[in-house]
Amino acid sequence: MKLKYLIVLIVIASFGSIIYGFTLKEVSEFTANRYIGFGTAGLFLVAMPLFLFKESKGKQMKDYLLNKENIEKMNKKEREKTGNQ
Repeated sequence: MKLKYLIVLIVIASFGSIIYGFTLKEVSEFTANRYIGFGTAGLFLVAMPLFLFKESKGKQMKDYLLNKENIEKMNKKEREKTGNQ
């Protein structure tokens, strides 16, 4: 539960940094680019991996791989679906 709030805080801070960078663009372009860069890095290098880690807890990676067993399951479900219509 606490990880959820940390992720939300990081996302809000990152968006705030990006917006502040764009408002600062006319005054100091170098500083503005730093704020925009840090905000983008915060979103994609910190918040997104934390979110994916949180959401993938307890899930098996093999269920999402495209192997022969899973292809057969999908074909079976498709046949059942079209057979019931």
